[in-house]
Amino acid sequence: MMHPTGSSPSAAPSGAQAAPALPGARRALFLRQLHQWHWISSAICLMAMLLFSFTGFTLNHASQIEARPEVVRLKAQLPADLAAQLAGYAAGHADARVPLPAPLADWAERTFPVQVRGVRAEWSEDDAYVPLPRPGGDAWLRIGADGQAEYERTDRGWISWLNDMHKGRNAGTVWSWFIDLFAIACLVFCLTGFLIMKYHAANRPSTWPVIGLGIVLPAVIALLFVH
Repeated sequence: MMHPTGSSPSAAPSGAQAAPALPGARRALFLRQLHQWHWISSAICLMAMLLFSFTGFTLNHASQIEARPEVVRLKAQLPADLAAQLAGYAAGHADARVPLPAPLADWAERTFPVQVRGVRAEWSEDDAYVPLPRPGGDAWLRIGADGQAEYERTDRGWISWLNDMHKGRNAGTVWSWFIDLFAIACLVFCLTGFLIMKYHAANRPSTWPVIGLGIVLPAVIALLFVH
């Protein structure tokens, strides 16, 4: 049956038929996604990147930045019953690395500004030595079989603390995880930034020379001046 206009109904354009996507539509969508991931990753790692940049400078000039360590020393006498317990425990755990028994740990935490629960102590027949390293300093606790207890803490200042946080030195498991996540965010930031520059390179002739310089310069310096 002919259409009133003389054309077949099948020849009429169908509104249900999707129009083909424009060649630049996918490119624009992908570029928007790149920009979104780029700013999200930059927002996530902004503060940490500022911190790591600053501490990169302080670490590079660590020998020129004067540090004045502050040392705190405290002493106490272990109660007789706990001293007897420690002497017996030390005799049975010489050369072992196990935490202090709960009563000794409770006494140590009440007497000194320490947290020793679960921290492995180095045992000998004469004493228990608990190393307590921390960012920006050091600390230790020693409890002798004679009941004499000593605590010492060394603080090397906030710059030393920041430097140790940069390296993850004695900063704990959670901070180590944070450094890993920060590294991943930086990778996303750098890769998305590179792809964005690639898409705009046609309109910015200096893009590839600058990228090349950023790659070649560190390699040349390392080869020529690092021995």
